[in-house]
Amino acid sequence: MSRPLPPVRIDPRAVSTFWKVCETGSISGAARALNLSQPSVSNTIAQLEQRLGVILFARSRSGIVLTREGEALRDRAEGMVRLLEAAAAEVRHAAEKVAGPLRIGGTPGALVSLLPEAVARLEERVGPFALSVVERPDSQLADLLRNGAIDMAFVTTGIEECPGDLKELTVSSDSFALIVGRRHDALGDAVSLRDVAHLSWVLPDAQGAFRRQVDALFLTAGVEVPQHAIRCDSLLTTKAIVRHTDRVTVLPRTVAAAELSIGVLRAISISEAVFERSVGVRYLAGQRLTQLGQAMLGALAPSA
Repeated sequence: MSRPLPPVRIDPRAVSTFWKVCETGSISGAARALNLSQPSVSNTIAQLEQRLGVILFARSRSGIVLTREGEALRDRAEGMVRLLEAAAAEVRHAAEKVAGPLRIGGTPGALVSLLPEAVARLEERVGPFALSVVERPDSQLADLLRNGAIDMAFVTTGIEECPGDLKELTVSSDSFALIVGRRHDALGDAVSLRDVAHLSWVLPDAQGAFRRQVDALFLTAGVEVPQHAIRCDSLLTTKAIVRHTDRVTVLPRTVAAAELSIGVLRAISISEAVFERSVGVRYLAGQRLTQLGQAMLGALAPSA
């Protein structure tokens, strides 16, 4: 039976320097970014390699390439750097009596469906807070959670099994509808996609849960997904195109709620929409959310 390897203590500053080399792609780039001399950065990396007993970079004429050991350290290094940056920012905000910061990523539809009302509740409960939001496709959000770039991800839920290292909470659900502008006033209050598939469309582009659900509606109707649709992942642009042209789209009703309320767009029931689209949040299962993160969860699901 082999004995467990003894723990190796490494200097966080050396790991931070290593990450900067990874981020910039070279020793010289890291030296410029850190305002250090190139020999100083090289020496730090050499000491880190000696401490770990491995080679982290393979040097070549074209630059540096991460070894397998270097790749193993890279993600951990980024996570450490993000964690330290977040800790420093949190302390600064605490001194200013501001909660946070909280970093959120999400798909456009999930963000617009959940975040506005949650922000309103959060403001009532915690007062001033710092929040940053980025839109990203599903395929990128899990990695952003794992490397510490975001604290929470707003996503479509219930489509695929949540990875074991993440926790998923479904917050709300909503039905899909055909969204049209005033040029389609002649359409009734309910349609089958079989009857409107010939129209001009705007549909999502990014491969992800939302697109799979939209594609499934056409599959249920027994018609092909329109091949000559405008592919667009910006909800604002999609709704503007539908409003000003004769193109149509499929969206959850909440996503078009503002335009529907003033009558510039209209929602028509789709007979094939027998399933609802669910949205919620994902976050790291083994890591405790910050106080503002926990407050955001409470604002998203007040009864949970």
